[in-house]
Amino acid sequence: MSRPLALALALLALAPAAVRAADPPSPAAADPAPSPSARPTAAQAAQPTPKPEVVYDVAFDARIAPSERVAHVTIRIGRHQDTIRWIRFHADPSRYTGWTADGAMRENGEWIEWVPPKGGGAIRYTLLIDHLRDARSYDARCANDWVLLRGHDLVPRLRIRHEDFAFSRSTLTFHVPAGWTVVTAEPPERKWTFALTNPRTKFDRPTDWIVAGRLGVVRETIAGMKVAIAGPVGHGVRRHDLLAMLRWTLRRLRPILGTLPERLTIVSAGDPMWRGGLSAPHSFFLHAERPLITPDLTSPLLHEVMHVVVGAAEDSRSDWIVEGLAEYYSLQLLERSKTVSHRRYERAMRRLARRGGGVRALAVPDSAGEITARAVTVLAELDQEIRAATGDEKSLDTVLARLAAAPGTITNARFRALAEEVAGRDLGAFFASRVGKPKQEKRE
Repeated sequence: MSRPLALALALLALAPAAVRAADPPSPAAADPAPSPSARPTAAQAAQPTPKPEVVYDVAFDARIAPSERVAHVTIRIGRHQDTIRWIRFHADPSRYTGWTADGAMRENGEWIEWVPPKGGGAIRYTLLIDHLRDARSYDARCANDWVLLRGHDLVPRLRIRHEDFAFSRSTLTFHVPAGWTVVTAEPPERKWTFALTNPRTKFDRPTDWIVAGRLGVVRETIAGMKVAIAGPVGHGVRRHDLLAMLRWTLRRLRPILGTLPERLTIVSAGDPMWRGGLSAPHSFFLHAERPLITPDLTSPLLHEVMHVVVGAAEDSRSDWIVEGLAEYYSLQLLERSKTVSHRRYERAMRRLARRGGGVRALAVPDSAGEITARAVTVLAELDQEIRAATGDEKSLDTVLARLAAAPGTITNARFRALAEEVAGRDLGAFFASRVGKPKQEKRE
């Protein structure tokens, strides 16, 4: 073969390889799969393999016995019960009696500890429903034709030890006399059975308000939120008045927060229930005779609405924030919805300023009366501080929306940090002069 011909043949043989090398590498070529013989590095081997999440079933059953004024409660643990080591109930022995259980159970007077058996099982007890809040009025009550209580009454405070990768799928079922209706904030699965969901915990138990019996109930979707108002027949519950007030005001609240919770349930009854309001995660109780608007222009209804939609819990020194926000925005919603005039709103704010004028420190354990009145005044001043710092681009509304978007325990430090973040400047002097310093705890 001649030398030029041999050279030409060699170039032809190399041409396909040159073309392939010029092409962009395919994903497989760029990140080749490891060979079966490849071994993880020491760092990779040290990483624990995450365990898949395991769901165990919990069924709460409550049989209401009006003639006995009690609820017979059963808690049944179903599949994957082996992920639970023990459940410890901290129950008042004067209200929770007759404990029996499958598996091991022990009690010492302050708590009952249950170890569910491997095959699944149940623990049972009897709850005395009636509970006095003061000398003459109740925050839980069972009558002949109705019952009203909080979900956390049905299941007492508890601690649970289970695997980190396990969480519950819980339901609550009621067994009630014929002709009764059951209303609670939890979404229904079937007749008188409700799904319990709480994204903040791995063990879901009842927490919301419950009313059952011969009820009057109204339901409506307002500003995207499913609202239910229920109370025993004959108790003077002004269901349509409450509904009308919510229709006027919730449409003004939604733009502040951006969105409202999916649902809100209001339960109500007359005497001998406590003459006030008490909130829960998605519901609240309001006595049937509480006015929609008080003579001093505050609204017990909207005050409790604010507690529910914001969802903030106070620590031992921040009650003024939680109560102050609820009271301040109950007034704001009345004014923004034009339910009351701006002139009356300003008059109400001056009245609150006079009432709280003698308060020198807000960071105290309980906020009521003069403390809450002073808190409203301080929050109005904080709103002006933020508006001045941001050229009216932001306000206390911005702070409230961020609190509602990340509910949880609110402290004085967290609230100040959030206000400063919104205002874009230090507010230390403002908080020091108006809130005061909390008392320092003694060190051991």
